[in-house]
Amino acid sequence: MPTHPLAPAIDHTLLKAEATPDDIRRLCAEAREHRFAAVCVNPVYVRLAAEELAGSGVKVATVCGFPLGASSSDQKAAEARASAEMGADEIDMVIHIGAARAGDWDTVQADIQAVRDALPGRVLKVIIETALLTDEQKRRATEAAVSAGADFVKTSTGFSSGGATPEDVALMREVIAGRAQIKAAGGVRTPADAQAMLDAGATRLGTSGGVGLVSGGENGSGY
Repeated sequence: MPTHPLAPAIDHTLLKAEATPDDIRRLCAEAREHRFAAVCVNPVYVRLAAEELAGSGVKVATVCGFPLGASSSDQKAAEARASAEMGADEIDMVIHIGAARAGDWDTVQADIQAVRDALPGRVLKVIIETALLTDEQKRRATEAAVSAGADFVKTSTGFSSGGATPEDVALMREVIAGRAQIKAAGGVRTPADAQAMLDAGATRLGTSGGVGLVSGGENGSGY
């Protein structure tokens, strides 16, 4: 089956609390079938996803300090390190949002740096939760992520008051200036949504409905 043009950009995601092992197996099977970039699962399922996807070329992503970003830097680093040891290729961490809102950018960057230092050889995606920040705070948070060595800056958890917008992706792209990539997540529900994010500068799309996107339909939450 030919690979859909959107498939290589999709992180096929299931982060619901009620997800079962069979749900994760189904997610992985879909990711293998459609040749998605990665699956994104909660840390408890990293080992299972790694087993299911062995040899497939699909990466295993997981989350850290999720969804509030309110764990300590040491806790985030330990969580990220443990997930990598279980087989995670990529870690999506949430910044210290309260520090960002307070304008404490040294703390924001140090928090990201702690996780970056815990993940040699792994991809780090830094979630800035754009819905909770002003445009200036988005710019500063994006710069902090890039300065700390993020491979991607990510718009949203999908669990807050809003998700990705093309405008936010474009703002982040301007700040990043080619130094990292962008992941858009939250609200990516249709192929048109997905294309708008890619056109604005995203190279990854976090969504709970990747299958719907590549079959031309709509998905559910659009994580």
